[in-house]
Amino acid sequence: MFLLVAAHSPVYHHLYLLPVTGGVVTQVTYSMDWCCSEARFSSDGRVLFCLIMPHSEHVYELTEIGRFDWSGDSVEGAPNIITGSFDRSVKDMDISENGRTVYVTANDAGRVRVYSIPAKGGDARALDKESRGVYAGAVVAGRHVVARWESSAMPAEIVRINPSSGRPTPISEFNAERAAGLDRPEFLEFWFENEQGFNVHSWLALPPGFDEASKYPLVLMIHGGPFSSSTDSDHVRWSPHLLTAPGYVVLLTDYTGSVGYGEAFSQAIEGTPLKAPGDDVIKAADEAIRRYAFIDAERQAAAGASYGGHMVNWLQATTTRFAALIGHAGLVDLEGQYSSSDSVFHRERMIGGPSWGDSPVWKVESPSSYAANFRTPILLTIGEKDYRVPVNQTIAAWTYVQRMQVPGRLLVFHDANHWIMKGEEARYYWEEAHAWLAQYLQ
Repeated sequence: MFLLVAAHSPVYHHLYLLPVTGGVVTQVTYSMDWCCSEARFSSDGRVLFCLIMPHSEHVYELTEIGRFDWSGDSVEGAPNIITGSFDRSVKDMDISENGRTVYVTANDAGRVRVYSIPAKGGDARALDKESRGVYAGAVVAGRHVVARWESSAMPAEIVRINPSSGRPTPISEFNAERAAGLDRPEFLEFWFENEQGFNVHSWLALPPGFDEASKYPLVLMIHGGPFSSSTDSDHVRWSPHLLTAPGYVVLLTDYTGSVGYGEAFSQAIEGTPLKAPGDDVIKAADEAIRRYAFIDAERQAAAGASYGGHMVNWLQATTTRFAALIGHAGLVDLEGQYSSSDSVFHRERMIGGPSWGDSPVWKVESPSSYAANFRTPILLTIGEKDYRVPVNQTIAAWTYVQRMQVPGRLLVFHDANHWIMKGEEARYYWEEAHAWLAQYLQ
């Protein structure tokens, strides 16, 4: 891998050739305009495919598939991009046995679907364009594609997909018996148009024992990234179903910058790292309340981690509509995050230059600039070994909360990094999160 220092340049990934018997390592791809990874050969060894990530002035670019002619020890010329007409980022690439088709997964409107693409280029075709849930790790197995599949209502299993019909057939039943006893309703979904004219997608997770005639508090669950999305699935790390369990309706919105809605929507966050997404999640809450009579508009809270934690601090700074907030690993000051994180250069590109430049965004969209407005009770959590959002940001947020005499609680997990992954620590986190929400919502 060829690296330039991440503090002043993008990081480049390229391919190298090493004889299996050992010997000289030879660099195969060199471009400063794109990265190349996840290489796959056609069955005859004459064509090399790899995932191409372009480098430009944008923070986010679609990941595409490049096709090279392979001479036996090097590639010939620039890659032929075979996904040029597909406005989605691709991953999980594999090649059919006859070399005519490339199969990939791609995020599309909160789902992750499997697509086929002609190996020489052409339109991407969803094997099942109506599929719910999330496919991952798709690989070719004879005439079929095998992948992991899960949804908001069903835990993960391995399935075999017929490429012609798109119909999945379960192979494993690891979780079927246990899942049968769980009350995990399938997510609802809705769309609205935001101020920039984009259609914004949201999921709504319902609590166990849901009764449409009852009233439920609303809790926003803001995804990280920002170049990610809230998918039709669940995860113990930040589980919508665990959050709904005490009797809440949980709103998951793919705000400006999220992926799965085209490159333009993802890039629209550039220059407005917090305000535009913040406007979207507020409008999503308003829209959910308008649409669903079972939501109690008088009881609202918001939670998020990583970039979602940034957004929680932004909401703390810009609105008093929420009864309580929960933020994990969130920045409170853009410059402080920029100068202490393990990932740097893309942050100044996002804002339009370094913090000593002339971009007003560094101050205008830092939650710390509005600390005098902090009013909402907040639970702040952080892993002490977090290098992506270092502990200094959470300590700074806690200082502002204490200075403004806002009710708060600070939890520092000394052995955790960016995520709270140890079983007992995760259990403790959820106990604390539920207790915090119960104090202010019930």
